[in-house]
Amino acid sequence: MSILGRLLRHGDPHSLAAPYALDALEPGERRRYEKHLRDCEHCGAETRALAEDAVRLAWSTAAPAPAALRDRVLAAVRATPQDPAPGAAMPGAERARRLPPHVWGTQPPPGRTRTPRTRPLFVPLATATAAAALVVASLFGVQAHRAQDRLDAAQMRAREIAHVLAAPDVRATSSKDDRGRGIGVIASASEQEAVVTLSGYGTPSGGRVHQLWQMRPHAQPRSLGLFAGDTPLIARGLETSSTSLAVTVEPDGGSAQPTGQPIVQLTLKSVGFGE
Repeated sequence: MSILGRLLRHGDPHSLAAPYALDALEPGERRRYEKHLRDCEHCGAETRALAEDAVRLAWSTAAPAPAALRDRVLAAVRATPQDPAPGAAMPGAERARRLPPHVWGTQPPPGRTRTPRTRPLFVPLATATAAAALVVASLFGVQAHRAQDRLDAAQMRAREIAHVLAAPDVRATSSKDDRGRGIGVIASASEQEAVVTLSGYGTPSGGRVHQLWQMRPHAQPRSLGLFAGDTPLIARGLETSSTSLAVTVEPDGGSAQPTGQPIVQLTLKSVGFGE
């Protein structure tokens, strides 16, 4: 039996929904749980919901490069002069013929004479072209920097999610309403952390945001952060006395305290909190 299987109620098939959805079961456990699914509608529904959450978690860590990045890089390569390899473009004899005679000692070096230099007619055009090239290069650098920032953020989020999933007491729960909208939580009471996902609620209109709150008895709600679309939110510092998580719609930037009723609320007892 796998580590997850031993930790989750010592093999109780009802507790294997989360590791099954995360593909963390050994072959024998997987076959046993799939046999159990044939007769347990509750586990089937829970497994499907957790599998959807797992897919959203996987997609949230992906950071594709901008669609036009490859074309811009190739265009920049084509427009950048390339120096020939040393000695590759010109044989030794040809190089010798092109060297000035005084280099070989056959003539004295020529004296310095100042000759009037004519101003090229296209200097303004060349200057404008160079300036435009600098602007394009700057924009390209900014976009590449932003893409790297998004990649770094996605990698950090993936590490944080992996940290929660690796906890020995990790558990998962989820809930959906009759419209198919739902909230999913993968949490660890020992780490006091949770990965929270919203599905089906879209982005609030008017520049408003979804804000996550920790709810405890006889205490004010505490903000756990703002959702960015369907991207999972890593909730840190969850107190073991927390009884539920609630989501409200707040003004842009969030609020110090909820300004309206929760649009969804999920109890945390099944994942080891509020006990």
